[in-house]
Amino acid sequence: MKKASCVSWSRLFHLFCLMVSCRIFLLHMVVAQNTTIPVPVLVAVNVGVVLDFDKRFGKIGLSCINMALSDFYATHASYRTRLVLNPRDSKMDVVGAAAAALDLIKNVQVQAIIGPQTSMETTFVINLGNKSQVPIISFSATSPPLTSLRSPYFFRATQNDSSQVKAISSIVQTFGWREAVVIYIDNEFGEGIIPYLAAALQETNARVSYRSVIPSSASDDQIRQELYKLMTMPTRVFIVHMPPSLGTRLFALAKQIGMMREGYAWVVTDGMTNLWSLTDPSTIDSIQGVLGVRTYVTRTNELENFMVRWKRKFQQDNPTIINAELNIFGLWAYDATFALAMAIENVSMGNFSFKRNNVSSSTGTDLETFGASQIGAQLIQALSSTKFRGLTGGIHFVSGQLQSSIFQIVNVNGNGERRVGFWTPKIGLVRELNLANRSTNSTYKPNLGPIIWPGDTTSPPRGWEIPTNGKKLRIGVPVKVGFSQFVKVIWDPNSYTATSVTGYCIDVFNAVMAAMPYAVTYEFIPFATKDGKSAGTYNDLIFQVYNGTYDAVVGDTTIVANRSRYVDFTLPYTESGVSMIVPITDSKRKNAWVFLKPLTWDLWVTSACFFVFIGFVVWVLEHRINEDFRGPPLYQAGTSFWFSFSTMVFAHRERVVSNLARFVVIIWCFVVLILTQSYTASLTSLLTVEKLQPTVTDINELLKKMEKVGYQQGSFVEGILKGLKFAESQLVKYQSPEELHDLFVKGSANGGIAAALDEIPYLNLFLAKYCGKYTTVEPTFKTDGFGFVFPRGSPLVADVSRAILNVTQGEKTKQIEEAWFNKESCPDPNALVSSNSLGVESFWGLFLIAGVASISALIIFAAMFLYEQRHVFLRFSSETPIWKSIRIMSRIFDQRDLSSHTFRKSELGDKTGNDSVHSIGIAGDSPNTNCPPSPSSYSNQTEPDFVFFVDQGIEAENGDLTPSGVASPEIFPSPGRSSIELTNTNEPREQLV
Repeated sequence: MKKASCVSWSRLFHLFCLMVSCRIFLLHMVVAQNTTIPVPVLVAVNVGVVLDFDKRFGKIGLSCINMALSDFYATHASYRTRLVLNPRDSKMDVVGAAAAALDLIKNVQVQAIIGPQTSMETTFVINLGNKSQVPIISFSATSPPLTSLRSPYFFRATQNDSSQVKAISSIVQTFGWREAVVIYIDNEFGEGIIPYLAAALQETNARVSYRSVIPSSASDDQIRQELYKLMTMPTRVFIVHMPPSLGTRLFALAKQIGMMREGYAWVVTDGMTNLWSLTDPSTIDSIQGVLGVRTYVTRTNELENFMVRWKRKFQQDNPTIINAELNIFGLWAYDATFALAMAIENVSMGNFSFKRNNVSSSTGTDLETFGASQIGAQLIQALSSTKFRGLTGGIHFVSGQLQSSIFQIVNVNGNGERRVGFWTPKIGLVRELNLANRSTNSTYKPNLGPIIWPGDTTSPPRGWEIPTNGKKLRIGVPVKVGFSQFVKVIWDPNSYTATSVTGYCIDVFNAVMAAMPYAVTYEFIPFATKDGKSAGTYNDLIFQVYNGTYDAVVGDTTIVANRSRYVDFTLPYTESGVSMIVPITDSKRKNAWVFLKPLTWDLWVTSACFFVFIGFVVWVLEHRINEDFRGPPLYQAGTSFWFSFSTMVFAHRERVVSNLARFVVIIWCFVVLILTQSYTASLTSLLTVEKLQPTVTDINELLKKMEKVGYQQGSFVEGILKGLKFAESQLVKYQSPEELHDLFVKGSANGGIAAALDEIPYLNLFLAKYCGKYTTVEPTFKTDGFGFVFPRGSPLVADVSRAILNVTQGEKTKQIEEAWFNKESCPDPNALVSSNSLGVESFWGLFLIAGVASISALIIFAAMFLYEQRHVFLRFSSETPIWKSIRIMSRIFDQRDLSSHTFRKSELGDKTGNDSVHSIGIAGDSPNTNCPPSPSSYSNQTEPDFVFFVDQGIEAENGDLTPSGVASPEIFPSPGRSSIELTNTNEPREQLV
């Protein structure tokens, strides 16, 4: 019963739930029938597309734009805006592009225009967009001058041509090319890059040697004629900037006339490399070995997928075009459309309409009657702030421009191209793109992969060569009257034509040209008037290279700073410098005081001081123990000086018994020996050898005395002399060594000169001819020697300089010098000029040794003396004045040192008269005297065991005075000795034991 009741209640619960569910369902159905779902409203935005649809480029661009819109709205279906494309065909014409843009703005009222295709078309369309406030977004207009329009409504969704010039200049720098010829199309696209390219090359110490302009409508004959002109020039590096349609014709003709062979280098800009896929495959044979610069795009999975989809769709839409290849401009068109769609959505709440101008359509032109977009200002802000990752990389407009990206360097070889490196704005040229492992601060050497150059060679072209079908180098040479060993022009006396040009400089140049790695043809042309005379100065000759009259100058041309502003010099091939030459005379004078000349006054004074000092040192060391150095003061002083000066001739007769004194004397005798021998040699030279001295030793003497100075005619030395403040009246010209010698013979007072300034090579030649009569003196002005002259930036300079090094470091230069310069045995004129007197600087080491030895001996003696008398110091009170202590010690020093062996020997021979102890009489102590002892009593003390101090008025040790006012004697026994009593001098001495 209970079980049946439970079952019935369960059924009732299920039935209740079913009824509630049905009611809820019916309520939802009623609501659904009475409510409508809102459908989002889509806003159509007109956008114009101006391209050339008859060309493959335009078709590829339009295809990528359509795919970009499809992909964008497939991933952004919720966006309320939809771009509606309005394509117009520009027909590859500037007027056609302008008409299409005008139609889109006026009649369709587009909010933006994608295109047009070329830079020329874009220039006019930008002005229309600026007037109507319609943004112009170009993915193919690369000309740099478009940026100069400064229109806020222009957005360049491609790379500016100027961004690749540094990559090109890096290639030129890597291979050491100094010059390059730029070949470009004659329109805005071609001309726009030239200023930027020239500036980039200049930063790498290279230059544009020639600009070859090819019209877009040029015929094959016109192109061929221009190429033949380029062949006659020495430069072999060509940079090509033109579209593929004209570039392929240029290279085909270049190959025909032989400009795609070994020795040539061709570099093309991305104007061709980015569009090589549009060229005929048959043209690749004519561009073998060409280097190209191309924008680098990272190959991502997204890009690969798009390329597959694009190729399939493009083939469906254009079945007549076979094997179409997507280029970088198609990718930029895709990203540009993406950016525009995002920006339009960001301003979707704006007013997509035009504001009409208040101009009557009957009186105004089409340019005046179209209005302005009301959303334009907001749209350009939205475009500027748009950032996303596109197929080509990061997309972000800065001032309407995409930022510079990475370029890849490709080399055409075989049936295609091969990548040989990359260029990045931060690092430059790299072989592999691995930025993460490189530091921008580290030293880096540019590196590229192996390159196959024109002519199927791996050796980089030198960059220039002397054209075989070109003219010979016109070498200007100076015409000289004197110093013909350097350059000599031989003239036909009848026709005044040069028959030959010889000389040292000419032979060196011929040897250098023979050492060049290639043949150079040249001819020498004298710089002379019709009558065979010089046509001007050396500066005038060098200026002929600057203005193009000569291709080079060979001769004795000096490398000077002001000349280098106009021409380039090679390395010098002679020694350098400008010096002064003066006569030399015998200034030997035998007079009464000639014996003083060997030594300078400071050496005389120093020697005399040391003689006195050594005498004093020996006296100090010998005075207490040597009777020869004792006696009255004047006698002692005389003996000391006599002993010291007699060592000069080793005639001293006084005995030296102290070891310290002997040590000092030995050192001093050695010093005296060196001094006397040097003095004897110098005096002998003064009295017997010819003494030659220059007549002038300082150029300032010439200025003070208003002496005349000579210089070689036509030389830059004239400027140096005028810079030194020489008056015009003091300057005298000369042309030959003989004329210079005659001017010296006359002298400044007789129309001649006192000195001459000239370059060292000329002076060496002059001194070799006039041996022993002249010498060079200071000052010497620094120059860089003789060098060959070439035009600024000439590529010959580097190779000629290397050849000069090879020639000058070998035997060839020595052979040429021996052939042209007389190598007679001529003494060095500087060696003939006698040296100055001997000075202290030659002997200060000897004096230092003698001084150190003497002072050391004095220090040792003083230490020994003070140590022996140390008991005396113990008796001094702290109140004893210092001067009295010094006086007492000096009196002790003046006494004999009876402990010395010299006095012990004399004691053995003393008799009774010498056995008495002479006491020192003190007032009150001795009945025989009331006076101080005589000086002799100080030196007659015979007892070494006692020291006596006596002086009038000296205080006793206890400070008391005797009644007579005289201090009693103080007796200090020597330590370790017995005491004795003092007795009267007349009483016999008793020794207490």
